[in-house]
Amino acid sequence: MTHLLSELHVPDYGNASIVNLMASISLGLGSGPVDYPALRELPPDELADARNVLLLVVDGLGYEYLRGQGDTHLGRHVRARLTSVFPSTTASAITTFLTGTAPLQHAVTGWYMYFRELGAVSAVLPFTPRIGGPSYDRRGVDPTRFFGHRTVFDHLAVPSYLVAPDAILDSDFSRSHCGRAVRTGYRNLAGLMDRVHKLLRRNRKRRYVYAYWSELDSLAHRHGVGSGEVAEHLVSLDAAIADLCAGLAGSDTAVIVTADHGLLDTDVGSRLWLDDHPELAESLALPLCGEPRAAYCYVRPGRHASFRDYVRGELTQQAYAFTSDELVERGLYGNGTAHPRLRERIGDFTLVMKGNYVMRDRLWGETPPDHVGVHGGVSSAEMYVPLVVRRL
Repeated sequence: MTHLLSELHVPDYGNASIVNLMASISLGLGSGPVDYPALRELPPDELADARNVLLLVVDGLGYEYLRGQGDTHLGRHVRARLTSVFPSTTASAITTFLTGTAPLQHAVTGWYMYFRELGAVSAVLPFTPRIGGPSYDRRGVDPTRFFGHRTVFDHLAVPSYLVAPDAILDSDFSRSHCGRAVRTGYRNLAGLMDRVHKLLRRNRKRRYVYAYWSELDSLAHRHGVGSGEVAEHLVSLDAAIADLCAGLAGSDTAVIVTADHGLLDTDVGSRLWLDDHPELAESLALPLCGEPRAAYCYVRPGRHASFRDYVRGELTQQAYAFTSDELVERGLYGNGTAHPRLRERIGDFTLVMKGNYVMRDRLWGETPPDHVGVHGGVSSAEMYVPLVVRRL
């Protein structure tokens, strides 16, 4: 296990992860004790005397991708390379940005999760059963009580604002993780920049603004991160951020831009289906959970050895089969005390995919997404994100 992990790109929760970035922001804005050390490349003291702090999270903006795009405003102000969390995916990483804790503590472990307390495999961000339908909130499950997370916004000493797309601003997940922050929405890139600019220029009161942009990730899923569509979008996004910074000049704002994860592209030959491996499928008690790049497998009693043997024999070029306990013990989910429900949310084994392979399954009545750009795994393209810092 140790030898295999040395070959993978895993989170560095010591002082180089997005969770350490959140420790720096929290301490710099006057919170109490935090669970993780502050980021080495952004000490809290650097933020403590800033009037405003803006954290802009660009979904899917990987460090390697940004560095490969030539001369950009963002690229010129990259201070460091950070790691995401495991799995390197939006559900887990965004929860880290909003709570200041790693998946070990917040236990949001991927897009699809088995919630024992609900008796269902669910899509965590829309807070619905995997197969779809009304959200659990509409079925009488209070998402605020269900998640039970204390957010970063709740322990900062300054007013906070959460800026998100109108489409998700009032989602069960957003409402459950905004704490005391004031939520405000937008419709497009210009709207995002306008909202942020007005918040930071409104008056002389100190404040923290968390803003989220999702379009780069969405385009990468549809067209591939290496596509012209994504490259064109980055040009527009980069220019918009440069204009925002120009408009904030003299406001004494610390602008931080980072991402939840990067992406890599798949092709037809790298997309595996569980149906094509009936022996593996028959050994599972539940549908695959987690991510296509890091799939949680709930294995039937008495089938553990044969499950691992099958992966090592038939899928040796495509996947590692780690027990999920091994990944916890080796610190992939974080350090410290684990959430009491963590282990029931990560299955018995985790298929950590090699190369650019993905593993998917199908439920009756379900049309699985056929993404080109993917994330969730332990490649350098997925795991590393940029830390962009400007003081205006």
